[in-house]
Amino acid sequence: MNAKNENDGGHTSPASHDSHPIIPPRGDYRTLLSFQKAEVVYDLTFRFCHKFLAKGDRTIDQMIQAARSGKKNILEGSKAALTSKEMEIKLTGVARASLEELLDDYKDYLRARDLKIWDKDSRQSLFARKLGSQPNQTYEIYRTYVETRPPEVVANIALCLIHQTNYLIDQQLRRLEKDFLEQGGLRERMTRARLDYRNKRTQK
Repeated sequence: MNAKNENDGGHTSPASHDSHPIIPPRGDYRTLLSFQKAEVVYDLTFRFCHKFLAKGDRTIDQMIQAARSGKKNILEGSKAALTSKEMEIKLTGVARASLEELLDDYKDYLRARDLKIWDKDSRQSLFARKLGSQPNQTYEIYRTYVETRPPEVVANIALCLIHQTNYLIDQQLRRLEKDFLEQGGLRERMTRARLDYRNKRTQK
């Protein structure tokens, strides 16, 4: 994949000459595959809701807001990481919870209408997962299928895509938690940086 691997949470490695950086360098959140997929989930959900749900159905707003929360909280978490690892973890967790809620909404849609939920190893699911394995995920990869297939197919594509996104966010959270345990938060980084600076001055 060309997109940034979720295992590094979008980080770039600290410069070798600075052993205790206060503000760690950050990558562009748009290189995060979790963000790319969450954005596709939002674009797909917006179209699905307005096309297949009845006007005035309160589920429309609920699903679109859940999809938006998934995307925006990954973005905000990435930006918050500049000063707060704790906030990055919290916001990324909110994104994960929002997408789990959206996943359940799509399942409710299919179940309430006696429509089939694809088995994870079905031919259809494997094809949808193949679409999701393409680099640089955008809605254009899915547009033809979303705009020409019946709601049962579109909802199942959404399920596959959300499962993939949640898997990536889970990886991202594990890495963020590991980094926090190893490096601490901003206050701890500032303390280490001050001690390192003092030690260097006494050695001169």
